[in-house]
Amino acid sequence: MVGVDDDAGASALPRCFVAADAGVQPLAVVATVGTTSTTSVDPVPAIADICEREGLWLHVDAAYAGVAAMVPGYEHILLGAERADSLVVNPHKWLFTPFDLSAFYCRRMDVVRQAFSLVPDYLATVEGAHGVRNLMDTGVQLGRRFRSLKLWMILRHFGAASIRATITEHIRLAQVFGGWVDDHPDFERVAPTPFSVVCFRYTPARLTMTDAELDALNERLLDVVNGTGEVFLSHTRLHGRFVIRLAIGHLRTTEHHVARAWELLTTHAAGLTD
Repeated sequence: MVGVDDDAGASALPRCFVAADAGVQPLAVVATVGTTSTTSVDPVPAIADICEREGLWLHVDAAYAGVAAMVPGYEHILLGAERADSLVVNPHKWLFTPFDLSAFYCRRMDVVRQAFSLVPDYLATVEGAHGVRNLMDTGVQLGRRFRSLKLWMILRHFGAASIRATITEHIRLAQVFGGWVDDHPDFERVAPTPFSVVCFRYTPARLTMTDAELDALNERLLDVVNGTGEVFLSHTRLHGRFVIRLAIGHLRTTEHHVARAWELLTTHAAGLTD
């Protein structure tokens, strides 16, 4: 199985070709719609072309950003996903559902059941002989919790229109925050902001610092801001550099909260380099 490199962002399939060149036969390709670190989107249609030509299973990991396709103007993010063999969306990432819940779609459930089904005599039932869909045959565990109930409650309570409006606002807030970063001489945005995550760094223009020193400075800034208890920002590494991430995903997040996060960042950043 091969995938894509989040550190490289949306790209072609270098790792797939490297595997083939090394004499390894790939059996599946995972294309991602909204990578974890930068929320980049892989070129799914081009990847689907390769998978169809080579007879490879195509799985689309839309765990985070898949739900954004319900927003008018963002339908394109799942372009090509209709050609996949399987697709997953995690409502606990951006659909306001408590952890954990995955929505798995597959056009070849017969293959999934062949992979996981294990039916000893004491589990064999008459219903099984008549094509009843038993979830114990579709995963490692024989039993599972009623995870879908909490998603049903979210959908029933908010409705599609309200969910679309909230996701749209999260995207807008990320773009607003990204604009503040772009306009500030001492900060840089290090990745596009297609959804609700902004990746950025503190790079004070008046100081000459090595990459290692900048990494340490950004790590200190992250610790100080999170230490206030007012916000929580995460981090990642892109091209070897320490990067701060602002992720907007709470139902009650407003522009006031995003502005406060920016105020904390700029105030404490100045304090670290004065």
